[in-house]
Amino acid sequence: MNLIPNRFLFRVAYPCRYVAEVPRDGDDLLDLPDECRIDNYTDMDGRRDFAEVRLAWNDEGVALQVEVRGKEQPPVGDAARPRHSDGVSLWIDTRDARTGHRASRHCQQFHFLPTGGGPEKEDPAFAQTKINRAAQDAPLAPPGSVPFQFLRRTGGWRLEAFLPAAVLNGFDPEQNPRLGFYYAIRDAELGEQTLAVGPDFPYAEDPSLWSVLELKRAE
Repeated sequence: MNLIPNRFLFRVAYPCRYVAEVPRDGDDLLDLPDECRIDNYTDMDGRRDFAEVRLAWNDEGVALQVEVRGKEQPPVGDAARPRHSDGVSLWIDTRDARTGHRASRHCQQFHFLPTGGGPEKEDPAFAQTKINRAAQDAPLAPPGSVPFQFLRRTGGWRLEAFLPAAVLNGFDPEQNPRLGFYYAIRDAELGEQTLAVGPDFPYAEDPSLWSVLELKRAE
């Protein structure tokens, strides 16, 4: 087993497609096309993914879609402990300043849980939390400001979420069309899937470990 994952040896600049018609009203909040899929090249380290991730953007914000497959057990979670629950964590740096090891006010950490919210801790939940050791904290999104939904599927679930520009501190596609980003998907049954390096690296607090998302306008 390699001490240094193969995916650590290079950085990928991922194109992020422009999709004008999101978010939508109704059950199809996003329904992003195949062209929006993010390949994390996990086969380079001899591993297999259990989730598919798609990202898109428009002038109103950033869209995230995740589909988890292969489950036999229901998800588990607690909105008070998002990093220890089944779900998705997404980190975004609206300045792509990956030279430092501590987060700036333009770095944000978002969590989406398929369960763990509400009085009985059975509802889907969203939370934004501060990044550990950050040099400056980003403003926290007000409750209800991020539209999202979880759709239960046979053998898994699907997340659709839209992060409005108002909750992405410093979001300015014209002046800064490159974002730093990272994701981690946790599942008590299936394990953890990340964009590149795993839990042996401090990706949750070190933006220099994140990848690049290039905001591409439609041709």
